[in-house]
Amino acid sequence: MSDTRILALWFPDWPIQAAVLAGDVPDGDVPVAVAGSDPVRGVVKVCGAQARKAGVRRGMRLRRAREVCPALTLIDDVPERDARMFEQVLAGVDDVAASVEVLRPGLLVVDAATAARYHGGEDTAAQRLIDAAALAGVDCFAGIADEIATALIAARVGAVVPEGGSAEFLAPGDLRLAVAEEALGCAPGTVETFLELGVRTFGDLAALSRPAVMTRFGESGAALHRLARAETSREIAPALPATPLAVSHEPDSPVARVDEAAFLARALATRLHRRLADAGLCCRRLKVQATILVDGRESVLERIWRTREPLTEQSTAERVRWQLDGWLTSRMAETPGAGVPDDGAPDSGIVRLTLDPVEVTTPEGTGLWDTGTAADGAAGRVITRVQSVLGTDAVLRPRPTGGRSPVERIEFVPVGEDRGPVRDDPAWPGALPGPHPARRGGGVAHPTSRVRLLDAGDHPVKVTAEVLLDRPPHTVHWGTARYRVTGWAGPWPVDERWWDPDARFRCARVQIIAEDTSDRESTGCQAWLLMWLKERWLIEASYR
Repeated sequence: MSDTRILALWFPDWPIQAAVLAGDVPDGDVPVAVAGSDPVRGVVKVCGAQARKAGVRRGMRLRRAREVCPALTLIDDVPERDARMFEQVLAGVDDVAASVEVLRPGLLVVDAATAARYHGGEDTAAQRLIDAAALAGVDCFAGIADEIATALIAARVGAVVPEGGSAEFLAPGDLRLAVAEEALGCAPGTVETFLELGVRTFGDLAALSRPAVMTRFGESGAALHRLARAETSREIAPALPATPLAVSHEPDSPVARVDEAAFLARALATRLHRRLADAGLCCRRLKVQATILVDGRESVLERIWRTREPLTEQSTAERVRWQLDGWLTSRMAETPGAGVPDDGAPDSGIVRLTLDPVEVTTPEGTGLWDTGTAADGAAGRVITRVQSVLGTDAVLRPRPTGGRSPVERIEFVPVGEDRGPVRDDPAWPGALPGPHPARRGGGVAHPTSRVRLLDAGDHPVKVTAEVLLDRPPHTVHWGTARYRVTGWAGPWPVDERWWDPDARFRCARVQIIAEDTSDRESTGCQAWLLMWLKERWLIEASYR
């Protein structure tokens, strides 16, 4: 695609439009919002026009959204549905323009110069594309400019930017538009810093010198600076690699099920990125080509996905899975009799899949010496293979999150799963004072976490209804070990998670410091965070 003139087609609130097309929500004046995939944060990811009129905004807490709009209908975030429904819209767009490239479900770009020559002008081409989308029952806006980034911003206001007028068009625009579209790949933190410094428009940012922005804000600031000055860092006709990089696979029998297609996408993405890594390249434009057999006839379908950032193995597999899901769903719907015959072997489905990186670049360094890149890539490939065999929940990573207890401030999420930013507010009401424990316990249900807290007369120490210790602690019995208490603090009451059957019995936490007095080899002083739960003491965390 030429970078001379670009036509962008933006489908606002696409997850909601896709849900309406799929029949998951009623089509009408109903306030609808998409709940983010992170259950911990519980925020609105996308909201429709009626919901915005009622005061609902993106990033708003779900509880707050229901307060401002009691009639709000919440639906789950389903990326597969968004991509599958978008493929149905693309089928009509393909009839109007060639070389359609998808940036994400709900956003695409085409070569405006070619479309204008065929339809007799840019305005006519844009109107034809909008009409094609309207026939599919969805709304969209078109924008035309010399660069992809400017065209994406122009699409949000339905503007046609004259040739050579991109910088002038962007100058009065609010800098927040750079993060309104995720396909632009701009860092929200960098934009917020610019706003705090008084740089509020693209014109303000473009007036700054390139060395000053690069020195202060690094690559993220430089990318924003190039966008504000309407500069492009992508070659108009990137050089193709000397060796072929495309990978193909022909399954033994046609793949007709979406789960089988997802496994095929994952395996082929692994092969592609291994070949790219061997060549020292990364992919920014990927062509997905599939040969589908339906009712004894083969048809070749292809789609190009364009990304601002280099594709990773996981992002490649996701896009290929979405694409295959859309193709299989549409093709099988067109031929209701296609599927699995009596002998059990599918007679329709994908018989050949090819992934072709049509635009490749050299990886950008992540540091002064770009250390760890090869090791990180190898580790990522191993993790992906393990997850493809054992499931995504087989490999977890810790990440900080909000909470009163030090244990609650860490959660484990599958590697590669992005659940968005977390609330890490240090000023949690009722938070335990520092220092924080170094190790978590085995869990409230683990037998090794149970201990006995006794007074000087070996009587059990309990927590009263007033959340006080009924007697001073003197010793801690943990299995066969015996520890003498040298210091303690608390208890701190816990009054939260009333809906949790286990948590509602939780009463208090106590910090204990003790020294080993058993006959075995002494282990020195120990420090624990004990939790009073269901009339017993448990080790929630340890300090060494």
